[in-house]
Amino acid sequence: MIKTPVRSPRANAYAERWVRTVRTECLDRMLILGRGHLERVLREYVGHYNRQRPHRGIDLNVPVSDSPVIAAPPSQDVHRHDVLGGLIHEYYPVAA
Repeated sequence: MIKTPVRSPRANAYAERWVRTVRTECLDRMLILGRGHLERVLREYVGHYNRQRPHRGIDLNVPVSDSPVIAAPPSQDVHRHDVLGGLIHEYYPVAA
């Protein structure tokens, strides 16, 4: 566990913003059945948050990119992948 430094309101603001995001996008929409379930849900959400979800602070890029994000042309097919049982959807262009 990482503790917030004393008298550093900016460090605390980042932690509070992440907690608010994970609650509004994930936890407020699910019934958590125990600690193990919570850990599995958070692990999957953190993977989505860091690899798929665009972030405004970095020009709508992702913090950890497996490959460069390429916008699909309107005529190209798109594949949807459900995360957390369909709570979150991720979209990928399909090769023709």
